Amino acid sequence: MFLESYKSGRLEKGFNYSYFVPELINRQWLWKDPLLSTLLEKASRSLGELNSFARLVPDINMFIQLHVTKEAVVSSRIEGTQTNIGEALMPEEEISPESRNDWLEVQNYLKVMQQAIIVLQQLPLSSRVLCNTHATLLSGVRGEHKMPGEFRTSQNWIGGGSLNDAMFIPPSHIYVNELMGDLEKFLQNDDILFQMLR
Repeated sequence: MFLESYKSGRLEKGFNYSYFVPELINRQWLWKDPLLSTLLEKASRSLGELNSFARLVPDINMFIQLHVTKEAVVSSRIEGTQTNIGEALMPEEEISPESRNDWLEVQNYLKVMQQAIIVLQQLPLSSRVLCNTHATLLSGVRGEHKMPGEFRTSQNWIGGGSLNDAMFIPPSHIYVNELMGDLEKFLQNDDILFQMLR
């Protein structure tokens, strides 16, 4: 598959709405544009520089924990939580009762990230790991009765009050297993070739 001609996906019609279906990605990737090689080299150099800077930070774990906390706060906003980074770092007894549910969602996100880091040292990223992580994420918070740890079996959406005014509508549930299987194969496929053709 040539990167230059790759389309990320397509829209398909649902009932009074359209949803996005991503293209499969577990394939050989080729490109002709030399600019892509230059950008990949630049990205690789930047990762090396970041790795070097990490050695200079006095407490890298504290540095990472603050970034994970910030990510937890920002990612949780997608679900409508209102916790800020200051609150996320506070102990539960200092959180006001009306903010506690949002705080708990962010804490679950932090717990999940820490668990995933440990699990991924022994197992590859897989549907099983993602499902277990999802079950922990929804434990004891809003959504705990919505099939935690399982792939969805109905249509969902992001933003808006319904499918009619949603900001984004992901693939129909009928595609979820196939798409997640493709992603898992891609992540574990050491034979995939990324190659520039001259």
